[in-house]
Amino acid sequence: MCGRYAITSAPEAIRALFGYAEQPNFPPRYNVAPTQPVPVVRLTEGKRTFALVRWGLIPAWVEDPKTFSLLINARGESVMEKPAFRNAMRYRRCLFPADGFYEWRQDAKVKRPFFVRPRSGGPIAFAGLWEAWMGPNGEEMDSAAIVTTRANRALSHLHDRMPAVVLPDAFDFWLNCRKVDGDTAAALIAPVRDDFFEAYPVSPAVNHVANDTAELIAPVAADAAAAPSKVAGASKETKPKKPNDQPSLFDV
Repeated sequence: MCGRYAITSAPEAIRALFGYAEQPNFPPRYNVAPTQPVPVVRLTEGKRTFALVRWGLIPAWVEDPKTFSLLINARGESVMEKPAFRNAMRYRRCLFPADGFYEWRQDAKVKRPFFVRPRSGGPIAFAGLWEAWMGPNGEEMDSAAIVTTRANRALSHLHDRMPAVVLPDAFDFWLNCRKVDGDTAAALIAPVRDDFFEAYPVSPAVNHVANDTAELIAPVAADAAAAPSKVAGASKETKPKKPNDQPSLFDV
């Protein structure tokens, strides 16, 4: 699966919204991809903390991550039943800082990329789940997945799924696994109101993980969104991918 989202706000703005004590300094990222290190916010001894984890959750019971399916999303309707997610939903909920995400719409034989961002600006928080994995030789890895829900009416023309957004006044409700059980916290897994996001076509350059510049989130004409794109550092145009080569970020 290929998925993309963006974290473009300044570290100070993200820190102010999420209220963690750490002061990480990181550049804007316009093309975050699975298996990359991503920032999450979680509750540690009653305080919000910043951490870098692998995007793609690995349950603690997995013996070899190389043979395990890449879980970048957790379907909200079944997180309490799926073995891969139910323990994390009960005990290890987190938040993904983000400024928007990409979605691909099928138009005839072409999938056109769109950028979806909050109308009021970012950053915002996606609901997430995290796990700590330890290998047989003492290897340790923290990993996480984004929780998804059904799309609201404004985005349903792009796809039938979207990330579950947690609003600031519900951060502690989602993060506090000691006081809020998984079934209760699941009430937050719902589409945001229809006017929360806006979506517009962007360049197919986002299809290539090597590309990571502000131009990726710039609006383009609809026909340009279907045009061939250039890979960073390449001298020739690349052919557009086949429709099925670009699944949705929230397709799981």
